[in-house]
Amino acid sequence: MKARYGVSMQINSKCAAPHRVVLVIVTVIVVSMTAVLSQDAQAQYDPESLRTVAVHVLQDPPQSWTGYGIYLRDGLVITAAHVVGAATRAKPSIDIAGEVLPAKVLKESPFEKDDLTLLGFAGQSLPVSLRMRRTPLCEAPPIAGEPVLVAIPEGTAPSHIMPPKLLPRQYQVRFSTVITDVATTGNSGSGVFRAAHRCLLGIMSRKIQVRPNRDRSKEPKDLAKYFVPASTIRSFLPAEYR
Repeated sequence: MKARYGVSMQINSKCAAPHRVVLVIVTVIVVSMTAVLSQDAQAQYDPESLRTVAVHVLQDPPQSWTGYGIYLRDGLVITAAHVVGAATRAKPSIDIAGEVLPAKVLKESPFEKDDLTLLGFAGQSLPVSLRMRRTPLCEAPPIAGEPVLVAIPEGTAPSHIMPPKLLPRQYQVRFSTVITDVATTGNSGSGVFRAAHRCLLGIMSRKIQVRPNRDRSKEPKDLAKYFVPASTIRSFLPAEYR
């Protein structure tokens, strides 16, 4: 009986080592994942980190102006539809993290409607921290006067939400989500982020210009920039990508 007990103990001892190895490997993986998620959580509150999720959207043939987009997650980029052009003819690429990656149009809503396009690309070569990154859409609507950050790959610029009542009457309903600081903020496809929480308030769509005293002989002046709000983006996104 003692011999049998000794054999049994020997077998258990041999089996214990692989379990310890597995436990160590699992622990390392969990710690690594936790570190990445912790960095991601901190990044959400770092203004400069917003540059990481801001991308250049390139056309083929190249456009004469710079188009932007915002990386949402898992190889998904949201941008303004007119940045990409018509889906049937579009050959977009995403310039992100030092790479230029081909993309395809997953869904579009033209300039005349929502002015949104969802792009997809293979992001396996991206850094782990970026592959794990998530850009949340804001739940609450923008509030007049609140501070925002407009993000492009080159940097961020501060601005504020403009009360829609300051717009000409014909724009107050259709383009009610607008910011000030037209000259110093990013153009089409750039991201408008809530300064307090770094969630995405919307995607920049177009300038709103007015003529002084409605005089057609005078050059129009920039008044505001309209961005497609997060609520519209959320409704636009296919269910499998939300």
